[in-house]
Amino acid sequence: MIQEEGATLDEVATVAYAHLFQAFAEPTRLAIVQHLASGEHRVRDLVEHMGLAQSTVSKHVGFLVECGLATMRPEGRSTWYSLAQSELLRTLIAAAERLLDATGTQALLCTHLRLPHTHHATDTDKK
Repeated sequence: MIQEEGATLDEVATVAYAHLFQAFAEPTRLAIVQHLASGEHRVRDLVEHMGLAQSTVSKHVGFLVECGLATMRPEGRSTWYSLAQSELLRTLIAAAERLLDATGTQALLCTHLRLPHTHHATDTDKK
């Protein structure tokens, strides 16, 4: 820990926070988060939506998984990615929007990040 004029800084916590905020600092990762807010995606779906190289999308999705913001679910030969803590993420995005507004910047991300994702029943769900 670092002592600064009466305050104790926790280096481990500082690094953890910095790593989390790095996930949001990169526009491509933030775009991926917006896509995942609408539901599960495979890397190839994200590549199609975003028009980026598969390696670029994979790298950013991997970072989101490493940060704990996204989870992966294998299904056959595919891997599906989704947001790990969507409700907490919505709370964070809402706070960021208020902070941006307070500093004179009005910016809103996609509605998927502001509104709860509604699950659409499938034939399997109805059984």
